[in-house]
Formats: sequence, structure tokens, C-alpha cells
Amino acid sequence: MSDINALLEPGMIVRHPDRPDWGEGQVQSNIGGKITVMFRDAGKVVIDGSHVELVPVF
Repeated sequence: MSDINALLEPGMIVRHPDRPDWGEGQVQSNIGGKITVMFRDAGKVVIDGSHVELVPVF
């Protein structure tokens, strides 16, 4: 898991770098490198943090 993904906590807003069409998403959980995100335009997605570095939105 990347350093950024390790810092993600529930409630944080993120974007998927390869899927801009999903819009912004809210982190639901981050357990063992599996990050569950509820995306505005894609719904609930479980992401393997070792393969994708999510982009926090501030």
C-alpha cells in the first residue's frame, strides 16, 4: 500500500486516478490495504491499495 493510501480514513474524499468518470468518492473503510469507497457516479467500489494510489481531494 502506498504512503498516501495508508493515511486514508473513513470520511475522506478521494478520486481514482484512472477513472475520472467515477467522480469524487468518500472513503468508507481502509482495512489491510483494501479501501472501500462510495463514488458519486460508480457506487461502492473496493480498491486494492497495492495497485492503485487514490488521490485525496482537499
